[in-house]
Amino acid sequence: MQLQKYFFIRFKWLPGQGSSKSLQKITGTCRVQENFYYYCTVFVRIKSKIQLTYSCIAMRVIKHLLSLYLLFMAVTASCQHLVNTAKTSSAKTSILPGAYSVNEYLPKLKGAKVGLVANNTSIIKHTHLLDTLLALQVNVVKVFGPEHGFRGDTPDGKEISSGTDPKTGIDIISLYGNHKKPSKTDLQGIDMMVFDIQDVGVRFYTYISTLTYVMEACAENNIPLLVLDRPNPNGFYVDGPVLEPSYASFIGLHPVPVVYGMTIGEYANMVNGEKWIKSTRNCDLTVVKCKNYDHKSRYQLPEKPSPNLQDMQAVYLYPSLCFFEGTVVSIGRGTENPFKVFGHPKYTGGSFSFTPRPISGISEDPPLKGQLCNGQYLGASADKIKQQGKIDLSWLLKAYKNLGTKTDFFTAYFEKLAGTNMLRKQIVSGKSETEIRKSWQTGLNTFKQIRKKYLLYADFE
Repeated sequence: MQLQKYFFIRFKWLPGQGSSKSLQKITGTCRVQENFYYYCTVFVRIKSKIQLTYSCIAMRVIKHLLSLYLLFMAVTASCQHLVNTAKTSSAKTSILPGAYSVNEYLPKLKGAKVGLVANNTSIIKHTHLLDTLLALQVNVVKVFGPEHGFRGDTPDGKEISSGTDPKTGIDIISLYGNHKKPSKTDLQGIDMMVFDIQDVGVRFYTYISTLTYVMEACAENNIPLLVLDRPNPNGFYVDGPVLEPSYASFIGLHPVPVVYGMTIGEYANMVNGEKWIKSTRNCDLTVVKCKNYDHKSRYQLPEKPSPNLQDMQAVYLYPSLCFFEGTVVSIGRGTENPFKVFGHPKYTGGSFSFTPRPISGISEDPPLKGQLCNGQYLGASADKIKQQGKIDLSWLLKAYKNLGTKTDFFTAYFEKLAGTNMLRKQIVSGKSETEIRKSWQTGLNTFKQIRKKYLLYADFE
């Protein structure tokens, strides 16, 4: 009985007698062989102390241990193989922005005085590109910040003053407000410019306009531009009205549709190739490509691209809901759901309500501030857009039918967002979504032919 008790204490982890925790404890050490040899030594000691009649018991247990050891070794080898396979598979399939290919572009920057156009999305894993470049002894002499600032913490619509980055002491030049294009003075002493900002693939998202102005300034001052490409979360479709030149503005400079299905690197190539910059020469442009990306991808942004695009639902809904910014309807600025709702105090029949409030650093003076808005929550509809790959006009048409006779529905800003006056006329005249979408096709087909010339990645078509 003493021997049986001893066995139970020492080998309670044996199959049928022990606990899963004991098994985990042993297997988790990654020292299976050591455990086996230890217990065999115990058995030898036991065997020398017990009567011969018990030797068969000991041998059976040793045999059992040996079988278990072999099983552990097989499982360990199998698990290690799976881990290695998973690592290899992950390395092959993970989408990596151009900034991650440091070895590809670092030689171009060594010894140069570098200007960096960046914001909070300019990261390698969790480290800002500026910090990475400085750690690699790259001489970054100036930083240029777009709308929302270099750190991405300036509220919508607020002008940004130039200054100094408190973390690094490097001068920051704002490219927003009245100073959208780098001047000759701004670029003085710079040998190369680097552009690394996450785009969302929508025409009225201002970072592509900033890119155009930077390209133009670089061309005029004979400074090479290096664009570190990033995947487009809305790069899996092309849709919307194509901008007409007479409606060009900072929220749309070029004849492209609302959703253009290109990465920011591809877009830069198109701006150069189509000679859309106001310069007698092209920009000396180099694009560092993404890894493992194509236009069928559904890319999950690691960082919110701007204060009011707080998650992927908002990113997918943005092309459809931003039209409301040219109307009296709120799309949730000043709430916890910007670009995931729409509403107005006079809207009837809505299933959702919200009251816009000032939010520091995000939306300090939101439309319809302090007014109870009735409308709809659309977060769940993002999956539909993600799957179908097209703008949804139904919410805009529904809101107009509900409010058009009660309010001056449209503002002057609407044409700039749409890039044409046709969409307003179509809505007012009662055109259906099908009819409106049909009117886009000629322009979309023309753009798609231009687009194909500059693609760097496999297309969705």
